[in-house]
Amino acid sequence: MTNTFYTTGYDAVVVGAGHAGCEAALALARTGIKTAMLTLNLDSIAFMACNPSIGGTAKGHLVREIDALGGEMDINADKTALQVRMLNTGKGAAVQSLRSQSDKNAYHARMKKVLENTENLDILQSEATEVLTENGKVTGVKTAFGEIIRARAVVLATGVYLKGEIVAGEYKQSSGPNGFAPANLLTQNLIELGFNVRRFKTGTPARVDGRTIDYSKLEIQNGDTDIYPFSFLSKRVPQKQRPCYLTYTNEKTHAVIRANLHRSPLYAGVIKGTGPRYCPSIEDKVVRFADKERHQLFFEPECAGSNEVYVQGMSSSLPHDVQREMYRTVAGLEHVKIMRYAYAIEYDCIDTLDVYPTLEFKKVEGLYTAGQINGTSGYEEAAAQGLVAGLNASLTLRGKEPLILRRDQAYIGGLIGDLVTKGTNEPYRMMTSRAEYRIRLRQDNADFRLTELGYKAGLASAARYKKMLARKREVEGILQELDARLSPKEAEGFLREHGFENLFGGISYADMIRRAIDPAEIVRRFGILKGRARADIETAVIDVKYEGYIRRETELIEKAKALEDKKLPADIDYEKIDGLRLEARQKLNKIRPENLGQAGRISGVNPADIAVLMVYLSLKHA
Repeated sequence: MTNTFYTTGYDAVVVGAGHAGCEAALALARTGIKTAMLTLNLDSIAFMACNPSIGGTAKGHLVREIDALGGEMDINADKTALQVRMLNTGKGAAVQSLRSQSDKNAYHARMKKVLENTENLDILQSEATEVLTENGKVTGVKTAFGEIIRARAVVLATGVYLKGEIVAGEYKQSSGPNGFAPANLLTQNLIELGFNVRRFKTGTPARVDGRTIDYSKLEIQNGDTDIYPFSFLSKRVPQKQRPCYLTYTNEKTHAVIRANLHRSPLYAGVIKGTGPRYCPSIEDKVVRFADKERHQLFFEPECAGSNEVYVQGMSSSLPHDVQREMYRTVAGLEHVKIMRYAYAIEYDCIDTLDVYPTLEFKKVEGLYTAGQINGTSGYEEAAAQGLVAGLNASLTLRGKEPLILRRDQAYIGGLIGDLVTKGTNEPYRMMTSRAEYRIRLRQDNADFRLTELGYKAGLASAARYKKMLARKREVEGILQELDARLSPKEAEGFLREHGFENLFGGISYADMIRRAIDPAEIVRRFGILKGRARADIETAVIDVKYEGYIRRETELIEKAKALEDKKLPADIDYEKIDGLRLEARQKLNKIRPENLGQAGRISGVNPADIAVLMVYLSLKHA
C-alpha cells in the first residue's frame, strides 16, 4: 500500500502526453495556467504509434486550423519533415490537403523539448489512477504512487492506453502501443464518475528493414518543394526530401490471408472492440472487398537515422508467421525482414454524448476529455481536441467565455460537433465530406478564419496575429489587382488564343480566371502580381474562382445561424413537451443541445420535432 502525499501549486492537470495531451498542456500553460502533465513514460511524448506522418485528406485542414489558433503540431511537423506533398491536386481546392512524412524520433524529441521549456508547465512520469472530485467539481488527480495533485481542472488525453491490449494471432498481452505500459487503473474511476465506457480497436502494420526491400520493383513517390508548409509561421517546406514508394498486394497475398482467417483474432472472435471502418486491416479488406485484385501499399521512412520502413495499408493482427509469409508475396518484399510485427490494440474510450461542445464532461465540472478517449482516430483529430479542451479549461479558469467553434468556422467545429451531438460507434475519422461548408473552410485560409479567435482567447501570439493581418491586406491587394479591367484591344489576342472571341466591353483578370484560364499564364502575359507571395496569390485566385459557390455557402450559413441563435433552456424537460416523439425526447434529454441547430443534427430528431420545439420556444417567450 502506497503512502498518500500532496502536491499543490497547480491549477490544471493534463493526463497523457500524446498529440492531444501536448496541445492541451501547451494551451493551458501558454495562457498563464500553472499546469502539470502526467505521462506513463517520458519517451512516449508525442509518439507516433502508427504512421510517421502528419496531415492528409481533411486532416491537413485540421492541422492548419490548429496552427491558426496557436497550436504547436504544425511547427513541429514542418521542423521534422522528411517529405511534404499536396494531396488531391487534380481535384478542387476545397479537398486539397497537405501531408508530411515526419522523422518520428525527431518529432518526439522536438515536442518534448518544447514542452520542457514552456513556462507554467511541469512534466511528470506517473500513472493517474483517479480523478478527485467534491460536490460535482474537479479537485485534482491521484497517481499510482499515492501522490494527490490538487487542481481545479483536469484534461484526460489517455489515447489508447486505457486497459490497452495488444493482439497478434494467438498472442495477447496487456500493453500500450509499441510496448509501452498500459493504464489499467483509471477506467473504473471513470465509470464511477458517470462515464459510459466502450471498447474500441485500432491497429498498425509492420515496420520492415529498408535494406531488404527491392526498390526497383516499387513506384517512387517524390514530395513537393514548391508548396506552402503547414504553419503560417514557417517560411517554406524542406527543399531536400526523402522519397516514399508505392506497390500493391496481389492474389498470392490474398490467398495467404484467406487460408489463415481462422487464425485471425478479428474473425475468431478474440477481438471484441469496434475497429475503424475507414482504415481496416488487410485481412478485413480482403474479406470485405473480395472482388478487388489488389490493394495499395505505401512505404514511408520512419526516421532519418533508421532503416525502419512503415508499410501503410497492411495493418494486421494475424500471427507473426502468417505476416512474414504474407509480406513476402508482395513485389519488392520477396526477401523482406520484419523488424516490428503488425498488431491490433484494444482500449477503453468514452461515449462523447456525455460531453459538452467545450469538451467538458457534463457530470463533473472542470473535467475535460480529448483525443482517442473520445473515440476518434488520428493524431490530427486528437491534437485539435486537445487544443480546444485545454484552451476551454484555461478560459474557464480565467473567468472568460468558452471557445465553441461552429461548423461554418472550422473543420474542428464539425469534428467536435459530430462527437457531442451524434456520437460515434466506431473510431471517428475526419473527412472532407463531413464538412458542409468546405469551400469556405479551406486549408489555405485557416488563419483568416481562426487566428483572431485564438488571439482573443490568449493563445495565438501577437506576432502571429500581426502576420495574419498583414497577409489579409496582401490578399485584398491581390484581389484589387485582379479586378483591374483591360480594354478589348488589350485582351482580345490573349483571349482568342484560349478560344474566346467577340469580346464586347472590358474584361478583368478575375473574369479571365473565372473563364478557366490558367492564372500563371495571365501573370506571364500581362506582368501582374509582381513581388506577391505564391500562397497569397493562391488564396486570392481560389476566392475568385469559387466566388459563386462561396456566396451560396454564405447564404446557407446565414440560414443555419437562424437556428443556431435560438437557444434552448438548460433546464428544459423534453419529456413534458407534447408533440415530440419518444425517441426525440430521450435523445434530447440525454444530449441537452444548446440550440435548435444542434438539436436538428441529433440522430433520431427529425424536422417535425424541430418544428415542435420552435412552437414551444415561441409560446415560452410569448
